[in-house]
Amino acid sequence: MNRRFFSWLAVPILLASAGCPSGGGGDGGFGTSGTAARVYVVSNGSDDVSGYTVNTTTGALTAVTGSPFSVVTNPTAIAVSPNSTLAYIANQGGSVSAFTMNGTTGALASVAGSPFSVGSNPSAVVITPNGQFLYTANGGGNVSAFAVAAGSGTLTAVAGSPFASGTTPVGAVVSPNGSFLYVVNAGSNNISVYAVNGSTGALTIIGGAPFPTGGSTATGVTISSNGEFLFVSNGGSNDVSVFSVNSSTGALIAVSGSPFPAGTSLKGSPAVSPNGSLLYLANGSNNNVLGFTVNSSTGALTAMSGSPFAAGSIPIGVTLDSAGQFLYAANSGSGNVSAYTIAVGTGVLTPLNGSLGNPFSAGTGPSGIIASGQP
Repeated sequence: MNRRFFSWLAVPILLASAGCPSGGGGDGGFGTSGTAARVYVVSNGSDDVSGYTVNTTTGALTAVTGSPFSVVTNPTAIAVSPNSTLAYIANQGGSVSAFTMNGTTGALASVAGSPFSVGSNPSAVVITPNGQFLYTANGGGNVSAFAVAAGSGTLTAVAGSPFASGTTPVGAVVSPNGSFLYVVNAGSNNISVYAVNGSTGALTIIGGAPFPTGGSTATGVTISSNGEFLFVSNGGSNDVSVFSVNSSTGALIAVSGSPFPAGTSLKGSPAVSPNGSLLYLANGSNNNVLGFTVNSSTGALTAMSGSPFAAGSIPIGVTLDSAGQFLYAANSGSGNVSAYTIAVGTGVLTPLNGSLGNPFSAGTGPSGIIASGQP
């Protein structure tokens, strides 16, 4: 992403409001709510979280009060609740740091009992669209599940957690209807799909799962806001796998032409526009962002005019604001955020003018990014 969000990135959310998917990977995603539009970046080099308020006219970022926040350790991913009142950050050592979000300032404050223990090497954190359950994809080969206390944000482990996954899960996303959780596994090159118990949050693997990605060494996953298509970025085979989603069963079927060629250094989860017509990916060591249009009928990807678009040094994740007007790329090598306007219709990216502060300073070694809030 997210909703909450994605994922190594991101939103869908993790990602979360109507029309937005939930989470995606630690590196990217988007969220929605009635609060101010904001962007948060986690950095594992400086062990902190940078928070920004988004100028919804220009796309410029302004640091929120108290930023950066430093109560994290080797953060890998971030998710924001659907109502943008809670933020959760996965820490590589095996925990999730929980924060309340000040609706006026965007400042973060630790939740009582935080951090909460999860499995080893969590690489993604996502929240269901109704905000009741949280999941982390743990590199050790399982998924930790928690119930989220309304208001306080405290986490309580779901009975049966953790749930087995494939080898080396790296990304996760919840379907927009909250019925299914998708976890992409880099080591086994497949996607674990679970039915989500709406009352308890417990996970049950669906029939036919896991589904082969068709690529190798996945880096992340996201889903369109209408739940029709699921996208997996594959760093080993340099392509994107696209699947049609059965909304009733959660089953996946690869679309014609999948996987689609994409870059040579993919990082994090893809980010899909709110209307589902555009897809973007961070192209790591190539220092750029890839853009594709999505065929609304078939899910097929077509590289957009002008792609790739220059970014900072080693972008590791991208996120879109909930209105689909701006895109932000977190650059691990240069420690900043590149910001772009998104052309209506074509999706072409245009960097914000340097006079607005673009690129915007972040911590050392950004490892995840997410947008939250509604303009």
